[in-house]
Amino acid sequence: MAAVAAVVFCVAVLAAGRGLASGAMGEIMRVRFGGDAERTRVVVDLDRTSRGEVLQTGADGRVVVSLSGVTTPPGLNGRGVGLVRGYRVAGAGASSRVELDLATSAEIERRFLLPPGDGISHYRYVIDLKATGRAPTRPNRAPEPPRPAERPLIYIDAGHGGRDPGAQGVHARESTVTLAAAQTLKQALERTGRYRVRMTRDSDTYVDLYRRVAIARAAGADLFISLHADAGGDPATRGASVYTLSEQGAGRAVREFTSADNWQRSLNLPGRDASVDRILLDMTQRATQNRSAQLARTLLGELEGADHPLLRRSHRDAGLAVLLAPDVPAVLLEMGFITNPEDEELLTNARARRRMMQAVADGIDRYFREPAGEVQLASTGTTSAH
Repeated sequence: MAAVAAVVFCVAVLAAGRGLASGAMGEIMRVRFGGDAERTRVVVDLDRTSRGEVLQTGADGRVVVSLSGVTTPPGLNGRGVGLVRGYRVAGAGASSRVELDLATSAEIERRFLLPPGDGISHYRYVIDLKATGRAPTRPNRAPEPPRPAERPLIYIDAGHGGRDPGAQGVHARESTVTLAAAQTLKQALERTGRYRVRMTRDSDTYVDLYRRVAIARAAGADLFISLHADAGGDPATRGASVYTLSEQGAGRAVREFTSADNWQRSLNLPGRDASVDRILLDMTQRATQNRSAQLARTLLGELEGADHPLLRRSHRDAGLAVLLAPDVPAVLLEMGFITNPEDEELLTNARARRRMMQAVADGIDRYFREPAGEVQLASTGTTSAH
């Protein structure tokens, strides 16, 4: 691990002492750097969750990112590493701005939030920079004031479609009820005004499973939910369940993401060494699994509160293709059994569908309000703090 730390986290801890944030505001604890003149990683340690908005992309020699809901301790500035000559963090009302002065032309390659996990008790906002080879232009004007943080992007995946109709009930087929439910959920989420919502399909068309994940990742989705209807040999079996990625599926994802010729290579890990990439991928994937498990828990809680029938073991895990992305929290919701008459009525009745999807929307709302915390892992049935 010492070698990994030397390559990736040549850390410059540059912060004043950590204080308690007032009210609901959090605080930036410190800023760390690692990397070289080709790729540099900036890690902003936070004591609570935050949302980032890029204000300056690096074209003018500066990268500026606004972080919502966090304050800045005094004197948080200093020298950088690699592509970053120096940095400063300034308060801006209910947010803080991380300003990076570039040593050479560079741009943001990737940015993401890591929740607590793997022995780390705080949040980390990560900014990966890469050299562009273009000469930066430095305007003689003050930076723009911070804009409101961007709303989370939710991708809804209506299962099956087109040449793949899915399971068949007495009166309906799975691809039809999943599309209707996805459209209803989209409307419920958009009514809140708090989210951007997109769908992997909005008509009776076939979309490859891996393509569904690729679409969401390419758009920078903050959450992916796939809607399905279950089927069974016993028509008495009924109830909803939520799937998250299994440990076996996680291993499959790692193998696919570290395969040089695989479509999922687009993760853009900053490491210059395959072993470093693997460690960073494992860390990212573990944090994503934790958040996915938390989302499953909140969804099931809201469905139960709405008196929607659940399977006895309602949180399950599997290595399903739509759950494989290591950097997008994802769940697959089996809304009920289309082979059960009562569940089929819930799936096809517009009023019942609205009630069910409102419960799902409420669960998603809870997920984005709550920080990462103790989660129930489907594969082990044990809880762990993250």
